[in-house]
Amino acid sequence: MHGTTSSYVIEPNAIPSIPVAGTDKMFPVHRVYCVGRNYAAHAVEMGHDPNKEPPFFFQKNPDNLDTTGEFPYPPASNDVHHEIEMVVALKSGGTDIAAEKALDCVFGYGVGLDMTRRDLQGKAKDMGRPWEVGKAFEASAPCTPLVPASSIGHPTQGAIWLDVNGERKQTGDLNQMIWKVPEMISYLSGLFTLMPGDLILSGTPAGVGAVVRGDVLRGHIDGVGDLEVRVV
Repeated sequence: MHGTTSSYVIEPNAIPSIPVAGTDKMFPVHRVYCVGRNYAAHAVEMGHDPNKEPPFFFQKNPDNLDTTGEFPYPPASNDVHHEIEMVVALKSGGTDIAAEKALDCVFGYGVGLDMTRRDLQGKAKDMGRPWEVGKAFEASAPCTPLVPASSIGHPTQGAIWLDVNGERKQTGDLNQMIWKVPEMISYLSGLFTLMPGDLILSGTPAGVGAVVRGDVLRGHIDGVGDLEVRVV
């Protein structure tokens, strides 16, 4: 139900949004889905067999997105990890979307980080609890402006990497995704009603590791863009 501003009992928060590269337009964000263990080497790195697991997803909050270029080290953790990912932004959605039609839903792509309080995530895993405390905290999803698919197409291969203070930490290729973008969209649409404004963080290659204040993170995805974030 919608209403005028005067009908709300408190002032509504601003709509979370990401800039669209090369324009003065903004992309409004509805939900943020993240696919787990979508690169085989990272799945092995985290102690899992990528050949035995169906895709699984968790969510961040839309207002966890951050485009300021700074990542404030979060409270309650001493082990915060970087995870470089390609961001998929949807312009349309639905339910039970066929994989062969899924890319019609995509507005564009970006470069993002799924910053993770690994110690809190590990405790949650051990206790069989949800991951939100490890994943969905403030500024935990640094992101570049989005590049429209109308400009770059739909990337299916190309380097994805992350440097920390000039040293290569994560490296892979988009073609190493276990579940490709159309499959992610199709699978998700069988669980949720996907909507315009939804984002999907599509998984991270191997090499995740801890950051500390003062670190400079530089991420890159061929054909999509570059991200630079300073830990403060």
